[in-house]
Amino acid sequence: MCLAIPGRVVEVFDDRGLRMGRADFGGTVRKICLDPLPEAGLGDWVLVHVGFALSRVDPEEAERTYRALEALGQLGELDAPEVLP
Repeated sequence: MCLAIPGRVVEVFDDRGLRMGRADFGGTVRKICLDPLPEAGLGDWVLVHVGFALSRVDPEEAERTYRALEALGQLGELDAPEVLP
């Protein structure tokens, strides 16, 4: 099953013409692409699927989603080391 995971945007930057950022997923920070969601900014909660921010969500919804995913054991991939280019 493919899931989008909520993360809080903690950094925004440009990478070769793409709007990128870093998102905090409950203590694990990952690089994400913000290009598909130009309205997202620092401090926003976004749903991320395969590294792409798809939509903004309010903090309460992010927390509910995160707790549900954790209860289902669907957050294991966040423990894997980040692959850097």
